[in-house]
Amino acid sequence: MTDPYASRLVRRLLALLGLSMLLLAASGAHAQSSGANAPPRTADFIVAVVNQELVTNAEVERRIAQIRADAARSNARLPSDAELRRQVIDVLIDERVQVTNARDSGQRVDDVELDRAVANVAAQNQMTMPQLRERLAKDGQDFKRFRDNIRDQIMMERVREKEVNARIKITDAEIDALLQKRRAEAGAALQLDIAQILITVPEGASITETAQRRVLADKALARVLGGESFDAVAREVSEDGNRAQGGDIGMRPADRLPDVFVAAVQPLKPGEVSKTLLRSAAGFHILKLVGRIDGGAFKVQQSRVRHILIRPSAQLTERAVIQRLTEFKRQIEAGSKTFEELARDNSEDGSAPQGGELGWVSPGMLVPEFEQAMNKLPLNGISDPVVTRFGVHLIQVLERREVTLDPKQEREQASNILREQKFEAAYEDWIRDLRARAYVEMREPPQ
Repeated sequence: MTDPYASRLVRRLLALLGLSMLLLAASGAHAQSSGANAPPRTADFIVAVVNQELVTNAEVERRIAQIRADAARSNARLPSDAELRRQVIDVLIDERVQVTNARDSGQRVDDVELDRAVANVAAQNQMTMPQLRERLAKDGQDFKRFRDNIRDQIMMERVREKEVNARIKITDAEIDALLQKRRAEAGAALQLDIAQILITVPEGASITETAQRRVLADKALARVLGGESFDAVAREVSEDGNRAQGGDIGMRPADRLPDVFVAAVQPLKPGEVSKTLLRSAAGFHILKLVGRIDGGAFKVQQSRVRHILIRPSAQLTERAVIQRLTEFKRQIEAGSKTFEELARDNSEDGSAPQGGELGWVSPGMLVPEFEQAMNKLPLNGISDPVVTRFGVHLIQVLERREVTLDPKQEREQASNILREQKFEAAYEDWIRDLRARAYVEMREPPQ
């Protein structure tokens, strides 16, 4: 039986390796291996055909070797050799499926962004661009193909985000539930100031008497909706104890008001009147929302943040990216480089020309790993490298402020939080669908 923990570990380790190309550092190590200490050579052959792409045995063996090396460093437990090989092949097929889907999507990567990513590979391997070209030629790799593979990976990540997010559906009921939970956790109850015009209906009233009382309520509602002052109509016709105050019952916590009142005024803005009568055991009510206080529910801490993003790939492992960003942090703290210039020269996203500036961000706008690291930083502090599904980030918080969001903004924020919570499951569904539509032919090893 497959060990679920081991399976997840293999998937995680595979994710660190990016697309299936030979590491520059690894190719150098292979070139230096010789004699009795060199591993036995294995003839290469095709393991699988995925759409128009190939998965080769040499590639599978490289991945397995890298995973074993990573697992040994972290004392992690791996599955059996046969199961490990099966999982590696499975992930490589998934990669090929995503790459071909990205190419067919029409997505584009501009040359400036691609040049920056290629330059990061060269810099990490302590090479100039001419040296990188020379090294690739020595290893039998075409530079254009090398660039195209990096382009494929960037494109694949963009298409993944777009298509997976399109599959995630957020309902109003889910947003409402999350907002209620957040209010409860914040201890900030919703408060409402409601005014009413009440036309009473005596207990045990006949159908005729009830209908007559309804006519009076309808006339009062028509006057208010026709432009007459709510206060004036309330003082004239309302039959409740607050008529002298124009029907205003004052600001009260929502949990101390009738549920039917809260539900009726929830969609209203302050100053608006419900366009339909509300029937209760007391009679007919015309309701106006005078004001509302949402306590701390709409107050959030925003951060003005900037980052440097570098994407791992098979040319640039996650470990190498972390080392590179750690060196960037050292240079910034030593004063030999500024955050802005390192971001402009190295960051692999659209914020690079602005020195990595992302502007003011609210909770829920960014992926959880980024947000958690950001929230722990002091002002102007710089994080250690932070790994997310987009790559590895170096983060700096420049300012913080507390702002009050309006109801629309808070619903958008709640929607973002729910979307992130659903991303992983939607991603798995997306991969399964891509795989089901793909042409996959498994090949037997040559005899």
